[in-house]
Amino acid sequence: MGENGRMTQQPTSTQFDDVGANADVAIPAGFRAIKVGGLFISHNGPFYGKWTGERLLLGFRVEERHTNPLKMCHGGMLATFADMLMPCAVMYQSEMARRFLPTISLQIDYMGPAPLGSWVQGQADVLRTTRNMLFSQGLVTADGEPALRVSGIFKMGQLIERGDPSDPLGLK
Repeated sequence: MGENGRMTQQPTSTQFDDVGANADVAIPAGFRAIKVGGLFISHNGPFYGKWTGERLLLGFRVEERHTNPLKMCHGGMLATFADMLMPCAVMYQSEMARRFLPTISLQIDYMGPAPLGSWVQGQADVLRTTRNMLFSQGLVTADGEPALRVSGIFKMGQLIERGDPSDPLGLK
């Protein structure tokens, strides 16, 4: 607290760097940059996708702008990624018509860090659909180690008629 009783921000050391960036900044083979989620994701991404023929994989490389003061990916960035992962998986891994899927509920168990430079990758599955809702779960890793366990409930929103319904992210 400052002398007037207000919170004051303490300067942070620019010397703290015991968790440096991974020297390998390449995107893994088979992943392509995707355009999804509007301007918010465009600003906070980029995200990359890969269709395996059975499963959609999404990923991103942790950049400096994604990190907290300890150079770990900020939990809010990981939550944003999880919130996009599950609806995107639905587009490829289910037979339902393509819809806007606003989030009703998002649960995240943070299991491990995603350091600066790490490759964050997720996969998700549809558990159940009803007339009005979709239930999904997924796992997110950082350089192959578990980082998040996620689940969500999404509202069945309006139909999305633009784009290729069989390959909305251009990955096939």
